[in-house]
This record gives sequence, structure tokens and C-alpha cells, in this order.
Amino acid sequence: MKTNVVAVINQKGGTGKTTTTINLGSALSKLGKKVLLIDLDPQSNLSYSLAVSNTDATLADVFQGDKGLNDILVEKNGLWVAPGSNDLVDIEISLVSQPEREKFLKSILAKVKGFDFVLIDCPPSLSVLTLNALTAAQEVLIPLQMEVLTLQGLDQITKTVQKVKKALNPKLKIKGIVVVMFDVRRKLSQEVLEYLQDNVQEKIFRSQIRMNVKLAEAPSFGKSVLDYDASSNGARDYAALAEEYLEA
Repeated sequence: MKTNVVAVINQKGGTGKTTTTINLGSALSKLGKKVLLIDLDPQSNLSYSLAVSNTDATLADVFQGDKGLNDILVEKNGLWVAPGSNDLVDIEISLVSQPEREKFLKSILAKVKGFDFVLIDCPPSLSVLTLNALTAAQEVLIPLQMEVLTLQGLDQITKTVQKVKKALNPKLKIKGIVVVMFDVRRKLSQEVLEYLQDNVQEKIFRSQIRMNVKLAEAPSFGKSVLDYDASSNGARDYAALAEEYLEA
């Protein structure tokens, strides 16, 4: 079985990165794929959102060599989760002085078998941990809000991906951009989208993730939006994205 490792990145916080990792993963799972979610963000929002934040061991223990990745995995509503923790801050600091510091996660994931997809929720920065994700991944997925400042951030992300591709991971490619928190009532949202479509070479997925209160509510119940309210726009949008992702 070929495992598709996907780094979900955006260097800004609050851009729908964790929401996309969880709900795309859930939607892929419901299409029959076995999915592992890696919470690489020291803020551990993914773990909290799926109610797996109070665990005996986390990804930090794996980086330190105290645990294997399989030892820390938690199953949640058909998904497998490698919990994060604030201890990843210390891990990141210690990695800076390590030889081949960008390849730790790649080595960790090489020992994991049986998954169709591994989705990595990256920190909201282009940090050593994010470089680990980009070195381990085959594909990059970029959730993007339709705001003016996101255009500048997108350029930074694409340049970083190209540098990693050249120096560390020649197989790395940008799978595409996911339009998130899309507000059909705002003229600016449509204007930024049109600008992207006209000026950006990367694929922009047709399946847009609309503003939806159910997406905001679902983490309070420790569920993906597809498990929380399958009839909501949020669930339908991520289900459509998963199908498109498999076709792309």
C-alpha cells in the first residue's frame, strides 16, 4: 500500500489549517481510506479538537526516541491521531543543533505502515518542524482565506516549498490551494479568488469551504464536522473536497 503523506501548511494562524486537516481526513476516511493525522503544531489544536489531548504520550516523546509512533496513536471516529503537545516547542529548539534536523519526521513516518493518507497539521510558521513536514511529505495542501494579506503569505509558502524541493525533497509538489472560510456575501472574497485564478499557477480546488457555524462548533464536541452534523454545509464541502482530492 502506497502511503500519501500530505503537509497542510499556512504560516498564519487562524487560517483553517487544523480544520482542513481534521475534516479532509474524516471525509477521506468515510470514503474508505485509512487516515493518520499528525499534530505537529505545539499548540495541539488538532488533538484538542478531537478530544485526544489528555494522553500518556505524544509526538514529542517520539521525537525524543522514548516512544515509537505506533505506541502513541489514538483511534477516534475512524481516524488515527498522533497527538501533539506543548513539549514540541522544546523539541524544535533541540532540533536546531541536530545534524539532518529536517529529516526526523521522515524517519519516524518510514516505520508506519498500512495508511492510505498521512495528513500533517503543521505549525503556523515556516519553522524547523514545518521543514520536517515538508521533507517527509510528497504533497503540500494550502488552506487559504480570501483576504488581501494572504496573497503575500502564499508567495512565501510557494518559495519555501521550492527551496525544500531543491535541497531536501525532490518529490515534493504542491497539490493545490483550498479556499476556506469563503463568504459568498463579501465582494472581497470573490475579488481575491478571481485574482488567484488569474495569477497563480498552482491548482485551486473547485470545492470551496464556506463559512459555516457547524465547523466552529464541532471541536467543542471532539468531532469532525462530518461526525457532528453530516448535513451541514461544512460537512458537504469537505466531503466534496475529499472526492476532488482523490481525483486530482
